[in-house]
Amino acid sequence: MDADAAPASAGTRPTPARRRPGGRTARIRRQVLDAVLAELGDHGYDGLTTDGVAARAGVHRTTVYRRWGDVGGLLADVLDAASDDDWQPPDTGSLEGDLTALNEEIQEALTGQPPIVTALIAASFRSEKAAHAQRRLWEDRYARCEIVVDRAVRRGELPPHTAARPLLIAATAPMYHQLLLLGTPADPRLPGGAARTAALAATAGAFAEPA
Repeated sequence: MDADAAPASAGTRPTPARRRPGGRTARIRRQVLDAVLAELGDHGYDGLTTDGVAARAGVHRTTVYRRWGDVGGLLADVLDAASDDDWQPPDTGSLEGDLTALNEEIQEALTGQPPIVTALIAASFRSEKAAHAQRRLWEDRYARCEIVVDRAVRRGELPPHTAARPLLIAATAPMYHQLLLLGTPADPRLPGGAARTAALAATAGAFAEPA
């Protein structure tokens, strides 16, 4: 799943929007974060440097050091910035349709070129700051996607008290397993197949919690 389209969770709520400065400060931040993504896509984590980011962004190196400190700080801000968007999960009118559309977004993100999303995920295993920011982003995305399960319960597709996070993880996990762990090519059948399996299990009460 996309770092900008990760699934959401039961029992959590979206992180309150952080206040961001405007004007020149916001413009410089955008330039720097765009440069981080470009450098990460081109060179990976091992080739990511604050000097390289500064040069690509067209700002002085001291600006980067003063605000972000190091590569970990840059990666953390990139991930935190993803939570400032207005992304919402698809609404197709059915649980299986919503999960399929979500998986299609994930597959597109994980197989995109340059491989920015996969590079960000990999970097989170190398940087403690990035790892914390990655967890914050996942919590935000799980919280936003909780509505997919809420809608399905209201439509009568799912039993009451269906736990959203386990269901969402079950629906999306095959995408990460196949595309990241096994490195298999994108398969147009995978998003729908994974969604269908999870939806059938959920319909049968596999993710229902005690009332």
